[in-house]
Amino acid sequence: MDPEQLIACPACDVLHRDQEVAKHTVARCARCGTVLAAPKSGAMTRIAMLSLTALILLAAAAGFPFLELQAQGLSHRASVLDAVLAFSRGPMAPLSLATGLLIVLLPAARYGALVYTLAPMALGWHPAPHAAAVYRWAERLKPWAMAEIFIIGVAVALVKVSGLARVGLGPAFWAFAALLVVTILTDSSICRLTVWKTLKTRRGS
Repeated sequence: MDPEQLIACPACDVLHRDQEVAKHTVARCARCGTVLAAPKSGAMTRIAMLSLTALILLAAAAGFPFLELQAQGLSHRASVLDAVLAFSRGPMAPLSLATGLLIVLLPAARYGALVYTLAPMALGWHPAPHAAAVYRWAERLKPWAMAEIFIIGVAVALVKVSGLARVGLGPAFWAFAALLVVTILTDSSICRLTVWKTLKTRRGS
């Protein structure tokens, strides 16, 4: 059998015959049930638009005030960038670098890669130069783009901080909350097999 007509389950490596999957249906692994393909109408356009929205939300979340703390007559506002830069020197510099990468830079790189890969194909054009390599990097960055993990951690921390000071939520907090929703919608809309097939057929046409 032609290896080009086989696909492997990403979870258990069982080989399956590559067949066309109808829109809005799901193809699962025969052994473990992992979703192999779930094509949807207009998915690439939707993902490209959601990724662009996520980039805008990230810019707002990084620049606008995130929290305002008030205690004993004192008030202080801070953005995510303020928090990163505050520890950019001394022994906390590696933590500052990791925070900036995982919360802002890597998520922005991933969403930018998705826009670069999918937007031209959503418009019916040929893939952009090196689109396959860029999309591969977008997939590799997914586990390391932790903006949504950050907002969950902040929500937990606020429960403890609220007993010590008055906490006001800034625009950046709500931008991160919206980013969490956009991330869930983006990841649930991506059919990786369909993206790879489209990259291959459009590149060869």
